[in-house]
Amino acid sequence: MSNKKVVMSNTKNILIVGGSSGIGKAIVEQLSQESVHLYLLSRSPQEFNASNITASSQNVLQEDIADFLPDVLDGVVYCPGSIHLRPFHQFKEQDFLDDLNVNLMGAVRTLQAALPRLKKAESPASVVLFSTIAVQTGMPYHASVASAKGAVEGLTRSLAAEWAPRIRVNAIAPSLTDTPMSAQLLSNEKKQQASAERHPLKRYGKPEDIAEMAAFLLSDKASWISGQIIHIDGGLSSLKPL
Repeated sequence: MSNKKVVMSNTKNILIVGGSSGIGKAIVEQLSQESVHLYLLSRSPQEFNASNITASSQNVLQEDIADFLPDVLDGVVYCPGSIHLRPFHQFKEQDFLDDLNVNLMGAVRTLQAALPRLKKAESPASVVLFSTIAVQTGMPYHASVASAKGAVEGLTRSLAAEWAPRIRVNAIAPSLTDTPMSAQLLSNEKKQQASAERHPLKRYGKPEDIAEMAAFLLSDKASWISGQIIHIDGGLSSLKPL
């Protein structure tokens, strides 16, 4: 697809980083049906059959993305994440740095490039970041990713306070969701059944579950929501069935 900037009157411009698979792809598919124009950044972008999408293969950790962005942005979604699970003693320092780089610093670089454009939005712009249930609910083997996503939650609340009232900032904290990144955790029927059983609602997540919330947070219907970490997790973080 062309990288040409598109400015469409009365149409919101939304930047989605990491929209080629999993939750990010589900968000793209959800929003492509609405009156928005999507700007997608992904190291391996996929083709979407929609005229309101501009895509580019760029890595926000290594490249200057400012030239790709439109003059005005109404929303930003930063989807990249990682799942590196192992006992704490097996982690190397570099593992923590790698997870922090992908989850936190990628979001930081994206938002620093996007901020001047978000400020130009006619109505309050919206930023959606991603955490994990493992920040609030301690889980074995999650030390690295939970640390990195904990930093994302801190960033979410800090920026929500700093950027109010012109820009809203929220994060979604999912539980296990059926995506390519979590494929190893759901690789057979036994694992799938065990994962479903752990959740009070007796199933693990689907990308569409998360995409619906992201679309809502980007919309004007969520205009009084900011600084929140929203758990979409089948009840796992807050319920303990008898």
